[in-house]
Amino acid sequence: MLTNEKVVSIICRQFKIDEDIVNMSTDIMDDLKADSLDVVELVMAFEEESGMIVPDEDVMELKTVGAICAYIEKRMGM
Repeated sequence: MLTNEKVVSIICRQFKIDEDIVNMSTDIMDDLKADSLDVVELVMAFEEESGMIVPDEDVMELKTVGAICAYIEKRMGM
């Protein structure tokens, strides 16, 4: 199960940043300067950690840390 803290931890690991600069409103592309490849790698990391598959059409919804957390909670039935 991925908690919000684990989601933040994965994001920080992927982007090699400190956790104290990430919050629920952090925008993955704008604030973290992620490109499309970074986003794909991030989604793959979430899939690996959670065992769920994120359909390509859902990836565009995952713009902020909060949106990612909400999406994972919804998909995992938390």
